[in-house]
Amino acid sequence: MPVLQLFAPISADMEAVDVLIRERLHSDIVLIRQVAEYIIHSGGKRLRPALVLFAANALGYRGVHHHELAAVVEFIHTSTLLHDDVVDESELRRGNKTANALFGNAASVLVGDFLYSRAFQMMVSVDDMRVMRVLAEATNVIAEGEVLQLLNCHDADVTVDGYLQVIRRKTAKLFEAAARLGAILAGADAAIEQALADFGMHLGTAFQIIDDVLDYSADEAETGKHLGDDLAEGKPTLPLIHIMRYGAPGQAACVRRAIESGGLDDFAAVLGAIEATDALEATRAQARAEAVLAVAAIQRLPPSIFKDALLQLTDFAVARGF
Repeated sequence: MPVLQLFAPISADMEAVDVLIRERLHSDIVLIRQVAEYIIHSGGKRLRPALVLFAANALGYRGVHHHELAAVVEFIHTSTLLHDDVVDESELRRGNKTANALFGNAASVLVGDFLYSRAFQMMVSVDDMRVMRVLAEATNVIAEGEVLQLLNCHDADVTVDGYLQVIRRKTAKLFEAAARLGAILAGADAAIEQALADFGMHLGTAFQIIDDVLDYSADEAETGKHLGDDLAEGKPTLPLIHIMRYGAPGQAACVRRAIESGGLDDFAAVLGAIEATDALEATRAQARAEAVLAVAAIQRLPPSIFKDALLQLTDFAVARGF
């Protein structure tokens, strides 16, 4: 199911969030407006803010703070993208030139900082200490995940657990926080709040695992990024870890060399090893296992179109690329 169709139950809320995003992007500094508007409106799926809205609505929330927090989550996500692309020296995202390619690294880093600080201004306006605690922790954990990923680059000995630790911090943590925020706004009890947080964590993990599959299998026009970007940066993602564990000695040696040296000199050979070892299917199986855990986490939620949409999001997360 296309993501826009999934978002139909919250279409009015998403429109309100988009209006709020445009308002909160305003700055007297022209460059800030240019860079922020470019990256915010460059085709993102808005999955993280949608999680805030779905969770709040699924629990009967009737206020307006879910719009503010959905925009906060999108700003935090966007700031991490700006910083990520500088660190990774990326030139393409969502089929468009990255902000750093267009405006330079300095502008991208500083506008990312602006979006972080604007997000914290907005969350303060909600005047809820638990909300601020959740988002403060999430941004800190995400930063730790970024550093951990940097340390893991070119390390061919990273384990599955080490890989999962990175993506649960770097990617899944904001999914987890988004779903938790909806529960907090709705005044859910501790068990339901934790259930939604678990849902977000498993959904975000599944989503990132599939992103790592798509780096070796997708149509570039569809994903808006170059195949092999992760390999070029020496990132030991799950398909490569699978080959290192289960491939023939020559295949494992080829992957080790590719991770340790970076670049794409061995890309064709790595693709061959991926196909020979069924690494992508094994990786998809791991994503499906995370999706099953996400579905199980929210079984206690009352029936609603919003709960149904959350369940359908798990299918969307793992079906991409087919």
